[in-house]
Amino acid sequence: MPVPQNPPSARPREGGDPGPQIRTSVQAALDSRLRGNKRIKRSSVRSGLPETLIATALGAVIATAPARAADYAGKTIEFVVGGDAGGGYDIYARAVARHLGRHIPGNPTIIVKNMPGAGSTRAGVYIGTVAPKDGNTLGAMMPGAIMGPLLDDRPNTQFDPTKVIYIGTADSGVRVCVTFQNSKIKTFEDAQKTKTILGATAAGGATRDYAYLHNKTAGAKFDVVSGYQGTVDIALAMERGEVDGLCGWDWSSVKSQKSDWVRDRKINMLVQVALEPEPELTRLGVPHIWQFVPRADDRKVAELVISQQVFQRSYIAPPGTPAEQINILRTAFDATMKDGDFLADAEKMRLSITPLSGAKVQELIERLYKTPKALIERAKTVIKP
Repeated sequence: MPVPQNPPSARPREGGDPGPQIRTSVQAALDSRLRGNKRIKRSSVRSGLPETLIATALGAVIATAPARAADYAGKTIEFVVGGDAGGGYDIYARAVARHLGRHIPGNPTIIVKNMPGAGSTRAGVYIGTVAPKDGNTLGAMMPGAIMGPLLDDRPNTQFDPTKVIYIGTADSGVRVCVTFQNSKIKTFEDAQKTKTILGATAAGGATRDYAYLHNKTAGAKFDVVSGYQGTVDIALAMERGEVDGLCGWDWSSVKSQKSDWVRDRKINMLVQVALEPEPELTRLGVPHIWQFVPRADDRKVAELVISQQVFQRSYIAPPGTPAEQINILRTAFDATMKDGDFLADAEKMRLSITPLSGAKVQELIERLYKTPKALIERAKTVIKP
């Protein structure tokens, strides 16, 4: 359903003629009304009408035509981020929020709120079961939470990723494994030979799942310390020497959160993880994960886990949100992704923008949840200790 466009101006032309489009609308409204009134013949519409009836009908057409476009005027959209403040998902969501409102009819205010927990599943439960279904609430989700019900043994059944409505994703990105400069582990080959202590969040978070994935499919010897709030906390732990590094860190987040670490070479880039090599990281000499996954069956299961990166910065609306509101929000999101001011803002913040529309993300999620059971069961095992 296309987004409602601004109607033709209802301002009368010179001489008081409202124009053919307005006349046609009035005529249709009057015809509809008069069809139910047998005492008035259709010829009376052509031959002349009471001025009060014309004024009433014209006023109704003018008043109702822009109503849809004004739905968001004076309203506030709540943007719930399923990650900690200052983390990569928070940074992306706030960048999108600064520009999204300009592309929504009525230019609503957008307020960002953080709701971290369980790899953003807590925010997913809120969006999926609690948030109003009026088009005034959005959620910023981590892909691990979207994959959780598919890959977790005991998923939170309150959040169903196939029921929420996807507005779009801002980035289809690449993740990396890194160690801090003072670590003895400088390359992925080192990590295959020597125990490496990695910081991680809870189960379902990429920093935990990807570390175990690389242990099971690429022969790494990562010793995972879970329980950190997010990448901000893990980065502090790296500086304090509590851990060597982390895996599953979005490359775009590395650049936006710790650009000085990249610039001053304070981190060792062990491996890049994506379905296809990322040109920038390849130029930096960072090896791609597939060269460390020799077995075809291991690669197949790793591809299933890594496919979540296609919707790396996804935004959702509650199930049951009216189709009209969804269309407005999706169209506004797509426009934001092409907005010059937004792209300049993103470049300044070192954010990668490789968007995908909400409809395409929705289709991808549906396909993933139809993956053969045998492959899903194998995937479940490789992201566990």
